[in-house]
Amino acid sequence: MTKDMETEVQKKTARRRWAQSQKKSNVWFGFGMFGLIGWAVAIPTVLGIALGIWLDRSWPVGNISWTISLLFVGIILGCMNAWRWVNRERQLETQPDFNNETIEKKTNKDK
Repeated sequence: MTKDMETEVQKKTARRRWAQSQKKSNVWFGFGMFGLIGWAVAIPTVLGIALGIWLDRSWPVGNISWTISLLFVGIILGCMNAWRWVNRERQLETQPDFNNETIEKKTNKDK
């Protein structure tokens, strides 16, 4: 076996061992995350619409619609909130770096 092929096999083995050591995510975890992201966007959007309707009724301004303006603000805030949740989950599941040096160090220790 060539040195490059041996290194690739070792990298794949290290990745597989790491993946097997992680907690198992099932379908329900995916649905839960999907729901969490949905609510993270929906709640600020609905609150923005509700506040906009109240402002339109209380303080009407000529050509400006508070409802539409706050709808967009709610969507933007909700998307930022969802992005934060996704990044948090991604950081929890970050893979270690399987580069050649760490594998070579591990194999040299085994010898």
